Amino acid sequence: MSLFVDIKKKLKGFSLDVSFETNGEYLGILGSSGSGKSMTLKCIAGIETPDEGRIVLNGKVLFDSYRKINLKPQDRHIGYLFQNYALFPNMTVEENIGIGLLTSKIEKERRVSEIIKKFHLQGLEKKYPNQLSGGQQQRVAMARCIIYKPDILMLDEPFSALDSHLKEKLQSEVLEFLKLYDGEVLMVTHSRDEVYKFCNNIVIIDKGNSILLGNTKEVFRDPKLMEAAMLTGCKNISRCKVISSNKVYAIDWDITLEIEKEIPKEINYIGIRAHSFEIVNTNFKTEKNILDCQIDKIVENVFEYSILLKNKNKENKNTILYKIKKEEWDNRKDKEELYLKIPESSILFLK
Repeated sequence: MSLFVDIKKKLKGFSLDVSFETNGEYLGILGSSGSGKSMTLKCIAGIETPDEGRIVLNGKVLFDSYRKINLKPQDRHIGYLFQNYALFPNMTVEENIGIGLLTSKIEKERRVSEIIKKFHLQGLEKKYPNQLSGGQQQRVAMARCIIYKPDILMLDEPFSALDSHLKEKLQSEVLEFLKLYDGEVLMVTHSRDEVYKFCNNIVIIDKGNSILLGNTKEVFRDPKLMEAAMLTGCKNISRCKVISSNKVYAIDWDITLEIEKEIPKEINYIGIRAHSFEIVNTNFKTEKNILDCQIDKIVENVFEYSILLKNKNKENKNTILYKIKKEEWDNRKDKEELYLKIPESSILFLK
């Protein structure tokens, strides 16, 4: 199973220029709001038409501007779970699931009944969408997609319409329901947690351009690009200047970092994630890459503190975010003086 996408489309405000290929594993499209993620799905589904390019699903050409091929949406065999689920308000659960299923009445009833059981919707068959919870609506929409056994299932921000306290439970449910589907899965999201949890591979879209494609865990570990680091949740990014093969100056933090391995020459930024710092005691004379911290603000979260700090007694000093578990911080005797080490293994070298 594979999907090949290489398309361009001029839009108001920016141009879409996206290229990626899947290999049968779940692929996530990660990008900020308005970056072109949903438009990419619509082009694959045939709802929108690219200006140029090619889309091929399992060897079947869905779109080819050069060969003048542009299959209708109903001929593409794609399951599309819309952001708002797009259930028909005047149809019951069983009618929504079975609509358009081109088979005999008996076969349709059998298949609808079967998938209703699989998606734990028993007792809701005669209910209308406005009588369902958000999670139930999502299950109906997924069941409607999967009953056709499409070649690919595309999920457009599948959890954005749900209350935050429901998301984790429903994410686990969806992971289980996806096991009922044997095909390609493509998920659009702006949530790094969702893409990390669901997708083996990831394509990052920034301002309409696909800028990075790779294994999800590898991209989070080493995003390579400043935009990719930001989208994967890195809060601390500084402009930098490479001094030598093993020294780099972080301009916005006013600190020179010494590295054992060779520093890439073609970098413009360095980053460190908020959880990656290590606290050291005052006797750190032999340690490298230490920040003598001036604490500006401590924000209490449910399970951790967010500590906003600066490099003490330095001229160029932008705010740095450090996150620490409550128990670890509360057990500290001295909360006025804070020295943080930037571990070499946690430094992100970014273009």
